[in-house]
Amino acid sequence: MLSTFEGFIPGDRYSPLYILTIVLINLPIITILLHGLWQVVSPKDPNVPPVVFHWIPIFGSAAQYGHDPINFFFKCREKYGDVFTFILFGRKMTVALGPKGNHFVTGGKLSEVSAEEAYTHLTTPVFGKDVVYDVPNHILMEQKRFVKFGLSVENFRAYVGLIEDEVETYLNNDPSFTVYGLGDINEWGSFNALKCMQELTIFTASRTLQGKEVRASLDKSFADLYNDLDGGFTPLNFLFPNLPLESYRKRDRAQKAMSDFYVQIQENRKDEDHSHDHDMLAALASQKYKDGTPLTERQIAHIMIALLMAGQHTSSATASWALLHLADRPDIADALYEEQVKHFSTPDGKLRAMTYEELKDLPLLDSVIRETLRVHPPIHSIIRKVIKDVPVPGSLANPGPDLTYIVPKGHYILSCPALSQADPAVWRDANKWDPLRWSDPEGVAAQAFKTYDDATGEKVDYGFGAVSKGTESPYQPFGAGRHRCIGEQFAYVQLGVVLSTIVRRLEMRLDTPIPSPDFHTMITLPKKPCNIRYRRRNFD
Repeated sequence: MLSTFEGFIPGDRYSPLYILTIVLINLPIITILLHGLWQVVSPKDPNVPPVVFHWIPIFGSAAQYGHDPINFFFKCREKYGDVFTFILFGRKMTVALGPKGNHFVTGGKLSEVSAEEAYTHLTTPVFGKDVVYDVPNHILMEQKRFVKFGLSVENFRAYVGLIEDEVETYLNNDPSFTVYGLGDINEWGSFNALKCMQELTIFTASRTLQGKEVRASLDKSFADLYNDLDGGFTPLNFLFPNLPLESYRKRDRAQKAMSDFYVQIQENRKDEDHSHDHDMLAALASQKYKDGTPLTERQIAHIMIALLMAGQHTSSATASWALLHLADRPDIADALYEEQVKHFSTPDGKLRAMTYEELKDLPLLDSVIRETLRVHPPIHSIIRKVIKDVPVPGSLANPGPDLTYIVPKGHYILSCPALSQADPAVWRDANKWDPLRWSDPEGVAAQAFKTYDDATGEKVDYGFGAVSKGTESPYQPFGAGRHRCIGEQFAYVQLGVVLSTIVRRLEMRLDTPIPSPDFHTMITLPKKPCNIRYRRRNFD
């Protein structure tokens, strides 16, 4: 290798400067080789989960995990089993796979693991102070109880018509659906599934949960604020919370402006009666903590930002994936349309409006949503920070007789429901999008959902009302345990009405294969292009 650099390095080949230069040039390679050698020859602690081999110190397995975490975990499982540790920019991430791994992470004890310490550096700069992961867990549970109060059946009944109206307005006015507006069933147009669902999701959420003032404010300036705030909710922000980058400064400015926006709405509402409104602002205004302390206007503002950000990402991703699959499987889309005709047709050949109760009694629609969430769960990894040494149950991983894996304090533990939802050992044709698998009451899918829903099982009240744990199910699209998504039922309402209304109006086709998932974002989105061809299903 010395000869490679002769003529490029000043000084005599045996001079100190020459030798130093050669050493510095080769130091990274030497470090990498020594690091790899040390992993092979160093003694292993039998009570610590095996570490995934990696060449680059600190960087670890970041590239493999970031590019395709599901495939990375499947390969690691073959070599190391269901419990192993990989290095992610210096963090030691101990992975626990399968249903028992899901339970180990999502059912972890508060005295041993913390979601707050795992996520607060990402969420607090975006959502704001004193909410979600910026408060102790018992306060978060109370805040979830406040939100649950606003997610009532009475409100859901009101939301169905509002969401349907928003979808129809969007189809009639958005430039992507100009061909639809022509009224000719023989003309085909196209729309970008992800772009349109991102816009439609924020329109429907603001019309329902967020309140009429927010819906009326959805102009370019609001969109710019939202985009700047969203730019601070990325894997880069999770890994490096405080980089001196313009995107971080834009995030901080947008957070303050958005917070002030919600506070101003509350100030304006003080002279008006909003007790009969169905939005979350009205619901939160009357809430108090157990000690009698009311929510502050700033806390309400930050909860509203959290609802806007978290719900928009997950619902728009799921709606996009569902439409792409329906366009790829016109037989399923046609069956979904026939389900609408069966339940909602009128004597004049039109389809009447849906109700909340009727929406819950559409088995194929429900199966389409469940299967989309199985194949494309919005979040692939669930993480907790270990705050006290945690023993790994022998039923999850058994390192040998009289041995128990211990995950040390300071590590992170990670479960991957996306893997258990795509595990060929559990699911037939695991990678195939097949909504009909949910129609068999004795099948794997139905049993997995029964375990997740656990309607007849023991309920646990973590502080926001009795819920099913669902921590041991291989199907966990909304998380499980105390951090199970509080907006699960709203998501089903929103997705159900959006998909139903679009299928009523459009026939869809996909000219290209289903896009691959993009794992480089916090939420698993379809890669570009994700365009769908469409035409009007019927004349009005």
